[in-house]
Parts: sequence; structure tokens; C-alpha cells
Amino acid sequence: MKDRLLFLWQHPFAPLFPWVGVALGLLFMLFLIQNLCVAGAQASRERLENEWTATRQALMYHREARKAKKDLNQVWAVLPAERDFTPLALGISDEAKRDRVTLPALSYKTEPTLVSNTSKGLLQGPMTGRYEDLRRFIYGLETAEELLFIEDLELTRSGGAQDALLTFNIRIATYLRGNTGESSLSRPRQ
Repeated sequence: MKDRLLFLWQHPFAPLFPWVGVALGLLFMLFLIQNLCVAGAQASRERLENEWTATRQALMYHREARKAKKDLNQVWAVLPAERDFTPLALGISDEAKRDRVTLPALSYKTEPTLVSNTSKGLLQGPMTGRYEDLRRFIYGLETAEELLFIEDLELTRSGGAQDALLTFNIRIATYLRGNTGESSLSRPRQ
């Protein structure tokens, strides 16, 4: 065995053996560093990226919710209160008179909705007038500050062919805030 080692040392590549040992040792250390340090750092980086993505999504949802709340509060502010429904009906009747449209039997009622603290106000009945007057009255309803919807408009015959008056059955709807005060969205949380 001693002769064999002596033979290896006399070999022309013998001076490279210590360097090969150093290279193998460095390769082993590189393997250990890769598996222990770099792999751990990569796992930590992936975890942090996932947390960052989740936080970014939560922030996006928070911003969207805040915008939706703001939009809903704006809509809520536009809705008339239930106590204002009768004056709204009288205002529509006055507007009809100004436009020379007659609403002889305008009835109004409220219906509950699925949304808490709101109801649906309905105004319905026949309206009679000349075409130009009816058009102006309907335009006035559509451009009113109040949130009004013409749900149904049905033409009924009245008079002869030479009669310039038209009669429509109209159904106007609006949504009303409850009399209990502000929306639960605008109340501060406790």
C-alpha cells in the first residue's frame, strides 16, 4: 500500500491531487449552501411574494368597497324620504298643469322592497294632453332632480280622429328612504 501511494506521488498528475481535493470540497460546500441557504431564501421569497399579492388584493378590495360605499351614499342622498312622497306627487301634478297635461285620477302608493329601510313609491293613472305637451311633461319627468322612472306608458284611444288629445296610462316609480333616518352605511360603526 505504501508502494502504491509512492507510485501515485511519482505520477505526473500527482501535484493536481490536492487541488482536486480542494475542488471537491468547494463543490460539496456549494451543494450545502445551495440546499440550505439559497433554497430557504427562495422559499422565503415566494412566501413574501404571496403575502404581497394577497395584501395588494385586499387593498384593491378595500378601495373598491370604499368607492361602492361612497356611490351608495350618493344614491341614498338623492332618494326622497317617505314623508316627501306626497309632496313629490303634488309636484308632479303641478308640473303636469304647467305643461297643460291633465292627470285626473293620479293615485299613489308605496310598496316594500328587498332593501332594508327603503320602499318603492308608485304613481299611476291616466294623463291627457296634446302630443307636444305630453312630450314636454315626460321630458320634465326624465330630467327631474328626483330619481324617477317611467315604468309603463300605454296609449289609449280617446276622441275621434280629428281630436288632437291623446290619453296615456302612466306608471311612475321612485325609491324612497325610510323615515327612520340615515342609511346603516352612513352610520359610524361602534
